[in-house]
Amino acid sequence: MRNRLAAETSPYLLSHADNPVDWYPWGEEALTLARREDKPILLSVGYSACHWCHVMAHESFEDPATAELMNRRFVNIKVDREERPDLDKIYQLAQQLITQRGGGWPLTMFLSPADRQPFFGGTYFPAVASHGLPSFKDLLQRVADFYRDHPLEIRAQNVRLAEAFADIMPQHPQGEVTLDSVPLELARQALESSFDPQFGGFGAAPKFPHPENIERCLRDGALDMAAFTLRRMAEGGIYDQLGGGFARYSVDASWTIPHFEKMLYDNGPLLGLYASAAQASGDRLFARIAGETADWLLREMHSPEGGFYSSLDADSEGHEGRFYTWSRSEIEAALTPEQFQAFAPEFGLDGPPNFEGAAWHLTRRATNALPETAALIQSARAKLLARRNLRIWPARDEKILTAWNALTIKGLAIAARLLRRTDLADAATRAVDFLHHTLWRGGRLLASYKDGRAHLQAYLDDYAFLGEALLELLQVRWRSRDLDFACALADSLLDGFEDPAAGGFFFTAADHESLIHRSKTFNDESMPSGNGVAVALLTRLGYLLGEARYLKAAERALKAAWDPIQRYPQAHLTLLAGLEDYLKPLQIVIVRGDAADAGRWAASLGGGFAPSRMIFAVPADAQDLPPAIEAKRAGAGTVAYLCTGTSCSAPCTRLHEAMQALGVETRPI
Repeated sequence: MRNRLAAETSPYLLSHADNPVDWYPWGEEALTLARREDKPILLSVGYSACHWCHVMAHESFEDPATAELMNRRFVNIKVDREERPDLDKIYQLAQQLITQRGGGWPLTMFLSPADRQPFFGGTYFPAVASHGLPSFKDLLQRVADFYRDHPLEIRAQNVRLAEAFADIMPQHPQGEVTLDSVPLELARQALESSFDPQFGGFGAAPKFPHPENIERCLRDGALDMAAFTLRRMAEGGIYDQLGGGFARYSVDASWTIPHFEKMLYDNGPLLGLYASAAQASGDRLFARIAGETADWLLREMHSPEGGFYSSLDADSEGHEGRFYTWSRSEIEAALTPEQFQAFAPEFGLDGPPNFEGAAWHLTRRATNALPETAALIQSARAKLLARRNLRIWPARDEKILTAWNALTIKGLAIAARLLRRTDLADAATRAVDFLHHTLWRGGRLLASYKDGRAHLQAYLDDYAFLGEALLELLQVRWRSRDLDFACALADSLLDGFEDPAAGGFFFTAADHESLIHRSKTFNDESMPSGNGVAVALLTRLGYLLGEARYLKAAERALKAAWDPIQRYPQAHLTLLAGLEDYLKPLQIVIVRGDAADAGRWAASLGGGFAPSRMIFAVPADAQDLPPAIEAKRAGAGTVAYLCTGTSCSAPCTRLHEAMQALGVETRPI
C-alpha cells in the first residue's frame, strides 16, 4: 500500500509514497495524531535534486526494519523544502542552534508533539555507524527513549530554544537611523579580500556562483573581478559545456567538478547577470553563455503551460554525474577525426581524466580563435549533445514555483532586452500570464503548481520576486495590466508581510499558518534576500508612480536592517543595491510615441551598463495608465521624459538629445 504522500503533487514527496514508512505530509492530521498518541514527530526535509536525500531514502526509508521502528515510535512527516521554505528556515535554524553545526539536506529533526518544538536533530544519518555518526536505527531508539524518559529536560530545552529564536530576531533600531554609503564601501573591501585571484569567485571550495557578489562588483565598477569570475565559471565544469546552464556549485575551487544538480533559481539570475556583463564589458563570451543558458531553459525546463520546472537531479542511473561525463573512447567514436583533433585539446581530453580518475567532465582548457577550428568545435558540441540526449536522463522536478519562475522571468527579460531576442521576451510573457492566471487567486498568490493543482500560500519571496520581474519585463514590452499586477503585489506586501512595529517584511503573511517562529531575515542566502528585493520593488515603483507610501516602506525596511547591514554588509548585497538606489535616486526614462518608434528610442537609450536606470517605452495609445505616466504624453512625434528621483525634465523631442542627456553613446540599431 502507498502511504499518505500519494495524494501530494511534489515529485519529492511522491518519490517516498511507496516507502514502508507511514509518511504524512505536514498538516493537521499528522500533528493531531502526534498529540493524541504522545509520540515525538520525526520531521524529514529534503528536495528532489538532493543527492544525500536519495542516499538516506534508499538506505533507511526503503528498509522494512527501519520503517517498522519509525512507524512504531514516531509520527513521521516528510516535507519538500522547496514547497515549504517557511518550515525549512525554522528547523534548519533550530538544528544549528541545538547542535552548533551547519545545516543542510536531508534535514532530520525530532519534535515534541505538544508544541512542535525540536529537541534533537541533524542532517544525514547513515544506515551503519560511520564517520562519528550513529546508525539511523540506533539513533531512533535513543531519541524515542530519551523522549519517554526525560520530559522535563526536553521541556526546559524547548523554553531555551524559544528564547533563542526571540533573541535572533532583528531588533528594532534604537534612536534615529541615518542611512549612508559606508556599508557599500565596506562590502567592496570584503569582496576584494575574499576574491580568489587564481580561479575567480569568492572564498574557498565548495564554491558557489553567488550572483549577488558578482552584480555588486559590476555596480561598483570592479569589472575585473566580475569578468574574471564569470569567464572562469563559463570555462569550468560548473557550466554545461554541451547543453548550457549552470550546476548548483563546484566541489573544488577551480570550478571543475560540480555538484551536478541544475536549479532554476540559479540559472535565472545567472542568465541576467551574463547578459548584463556582456553589456558592461562588450565581451562576446558572456553574450554566448547568456544565450546558451536561455536556450537550455527554453529547451529543457519550459512547461507546455508556460511556466518553468524546478530542477534537474544530480543523479542518473543511481550515480551522480553519469549523464554528463564521458570516456575518451565515447567522444572519439562520436566525432570525425578532424572534429576530435580540434575538440580534444580545447576540452582537456589530451590530459588525464578529471572525474573519479576514470572519466572526463568537460571543461574548456584552451580557446582556438581560428574560424575553421571554431566551426569544428561547434559541430562537435552539437554531435555530443545529441549523443548525450540518448542517455537515461536525470529526474526532472516538474513542479512550478512562483518565486523561482519570477527569478527566471527577470533573467529572460534582461537577456531579451540586451541580446535583442524577442523569443526570450515571448517566453517571459507566457510565464507571467501563466502565473497570473493560475497562481493569483482573489488578490493572493499561491506558491506551487503541478498537475493542474495550485496550492500553498505564497511567501515574501513570491510577491517580491514576481513584482521585480514584472518591472523588468515592462522595460521590454509595455502591458498596462503587468504594471497593475506589480502594484497589486506591492500592496499585498505592505498589507500582509510588513512588520508594522519595526519595519521590514516577515517571510510569511499575517494570516499564514501559525508556526513556532515567524521569520524575518535580511541577508542573502541561496536566493536573493526577499527583504532586499522588496526594497527594490517598492523603490522603483515608488519613483515610477510618484507613490510616497512605497518609498516610505522601502526606507523603513532599510532602517530596520541597518544594524546587520553595517556589521555584515557583504551578507546583505541585495539590500545594498536598494540602499544605493535610496542614496542616489533612480533614473527613469519614459518614452511615449508610436509603439515601434518608442521601442527604437528605448533600445538606443538603453546602451551602456546602468543598473540604476529604467527605461519604459509606453505606446501613445496605451490605456489604463496611472496618472504619473498618463501625464507624460506623446507630442507630434516620439518624446522622452528623463526623471531622476522625483524630478522630471521637459520632454526631449530628438533622440540624440536624450542620448546626450543620459551620456549614452550613439550606436546603430
